[in-house]
Amino acid sequence: MPVSHIVLIVLASLAAGAINALVGSGTLITFPTLVALGFAPVTSTMSNAVGLVAGSASGTWGYRAELSGQWDRLRWQIPASLTGAALGAFLLLHLPEKVFAQVVPVLLVLALALVVLGPRIQAWARRRAEEAGRSAEHITPARMTALVVGTFAVGVYGGYFTAAQGILLVGVMGALLPESVQRMNAAKNLLALLVNLVAAVGYTLVAFDRISWPAAGLIAAGSLVGGFVGARYGRRLSPNALRATIVVVGLIGLYRLLTV
Repeated sequence: MPVSHIVLIVLASLAAGAINALVGSGTLITFPTLVALGFAPVTSTMSNAVGLVAGSASGTWGYRAELSGQWDRLRWQIPASLTGAALGAFLLLHLPEKVFAQVVPVLLVLALALVVLGPRIQAWARRRAEEAGRSAEHITPARMTALVVGTFAVGVYGGYFTAAQGILLVGVMGALLPESVQRMNAAKNLLALLVNLVAAVGYTLVAFDRISWPAAGLIAAGSLVGGFVGARYGRRLSPNALRATIVVVGLIGLYRLLTV
């Protein structure tokens, strides 16, 4: 691999690791980079999934304090993410790319809308709860069911094409949960890590020879450092600043998805 390609992949993976910790969608940097350097799209997707596990792990560790108090809910979301990721990885290995890729921009637009409207949806849910005499923090069975189904759907998407799954998760949780955006970001990092891990294991077992291991190794090294940096500074952002970052990165990612 030429030195120039190595430098470009490392720089892209540093940025991807930081963005994944903050928002998700780091793949929207590394995926186009690999494609631009001549890697096949499916190889790029698989190599990204394997390499970005390291960055997802460092970002999750950086946000570990914000996970406190969320495990009663995550014990339902985690199995949904795992099973969804397994199905998504199966689809990538057996269906044409265009079948699912055509849906990606629509899902991303929906997720961005949910991120922007999240505070209003939460305020509406809070008023409804108060009118019904319930605690504003109470999550009804219907909302929990919707959350688990949404988490599963994002897991399928993430197992197939990892880009922007973080934005989708924050969008779904923001519409359904009475949580701060930083705590939702911590949960998003954990769930995205599990999805990436399942996808990476699946690709490795079934399509070992279709993965570019040099590229995956470079992405792992760069994203590991980037994840720590993103978690450190992302935790200092205000909720509005973090939402704005999510929207800006999401719009950039949408543009790149439509032009790659």
